[in-house]
Amino acid sequence: MSVRVRIAPSPTGSLHVGNARSALFNWLFARHHGGTFILRLDDTDVERSEEHHVVQIQESFRWLGLDWDEGVGVGGPHGTYRQSDRLDRYAEVVDGFLARGIAYRDFRSPDELDELRRAAQAAGGPPRVPSGASGDPVADLARAEAGESFTVRFAVPAEGAVEFDDVVRGPMRFDLANEDDFVLVRSSGMPTYHLASTVDDVDYEITHVARGEDLLASTPKHILITRAMGAEPPTYAHMPLLFGPDGKKLSKRHGDTSVRAFMDAGYLPEAMFNFMCLLGWSYGEDREVFSKEEAVAAFDLDAVGKNTAVFDTTKLDWLNGEYIRALDGTDFVDRVRPMLGDLDPEQERRFEAIASLVQERTKKLPEAADQVGFLFVADDAIEFDEASWRKQMTKDFSRPALEGGLAVLGDLEPWTTEAIDGALRGNLETQGLNARKGLQPLRVALTGSAVSPPLFESMEVLGKDATVARLERALSMVEDPAGD
Repeated sequence: MSVRVRIAPSPTGSLHVGNARSALFNWLFARHHGGTFILRLDDTDVERSEEHHVVQIQESFRWLGLDWDEGVGVGGPHGTYRQSDRLDRYAEVVDGFLARGIAYRDFRSPDELDELRRAAQAAGGPPRVPSGASGDPVADLARAEAGESFTVRFAVPAEGAVEFDDVVRGPMRFDLANEDDFVLVRSSGMPTYHLASTVDDVDYEITHVARGEDLLASTPKHILITRAMGAEPPTYAHMPLLFGPDGKKLSKRHGDTSVRAFMDAGYLPEAMFNFMCLLGWSYGEDREVFSKEEAVAAFDLDAVGKNTAVFDTTKLDWLNGEYIRALDGTDFVDRVRPMLGDLDPEQERRFEAIASLVQERTKKLPEAADQVGFLFVADDAIEFDEASWRKQMTKDFSRPALEGGLAVLGDLEPWTTEAIDGALRGNLETQGLNARKGLQPLRVALTGSAVSPPLFESMEVLGKDATVARLERALSMVEDPAGD
């Protein structure tokens, strides 16, 4: 049978990186085996599901480079691929279970159920709720039609076990004596995740279910439903959860964890794809940088590890920098340009002239935009970073550095990086200043910050007139320590 896998996010918020990692591994598995990758929506939470989240989920997957063969937005043989449009199908399955006596209507209240659990524990047994089946489905139906509140529960056998081989975790066994009769339909009439997801998996002929290990305990329920429908369970692979560098489960305490946030922060999709491949899987050969095509060729679910996967943004930053430096120069310019606003021809020339130097020092694309911002403001409108000004422009070396720079640059010809370098380094010797004291004030005067692209190249790109004008303005703002 051809591989068929799925991802089923809930459109109640932005796509979480944990769901994205699960989607990525499913996508890699499908592509490696020439199978089908499906995107469906778990949208039975009608009150919280919103269409703009549906759009954003699709945008996030496309940004990561994960295309899907069937599902929301692309169609296929199974309708809209939205659970909210399949309520009749879930009701049909439940009605069949009720008719066969493998499910029942339970009229007990939440308080009654809690008391039964406490009693079971007090007796020394597992907190398993006794069956609520009345043995009289006709009377139960009458009570339901009369308006009494009820849930529908699956009648779990009191003995036996559910066993399966998990691709990642190995042989698994769950004793049914520890399993409650679980809910299939809530008192609101809506299907639970267990029911809707499993019916979808059967109907869509899913062959492999690869998901987070937090759902491992739900798998016996899903296997029981699958077998009750007369189908064979898919192969399961429960992948390690994502944790932060502090060893705790990844959450908002570690920063925003949506794919959208990483898109907006200036990470490259290629880098994010590569990074997420490493969250529970290893390419091998001690390689951490590899292409999408290489990942597809090498990936298989049985190579996913059991150990915790650490979502370390420090490593992501490093990897993103590697990908940025590997970009073709024109590609880098094209990716940064939208962050710069409308540029006139002279500003465009300046940016392209210095882009390669900025590229070498960039870990995230917005950093490049920040570094070149000084090229696009008027010479008398440079805003100075407060900390940089205090550190470089309030010392006894500040004025001498600026005065010396103006003295050697005012009549300098030709205006090239090499000539500027020679003139300013000669000035350092004349004044007896080291590079930090003699050049950093000039950097702040020109760019507004002590951190910028290489100074001499920046001066060449700015041009002589702009360089001199900015140095003169800064000098007029620096206090004379002699009080003159």
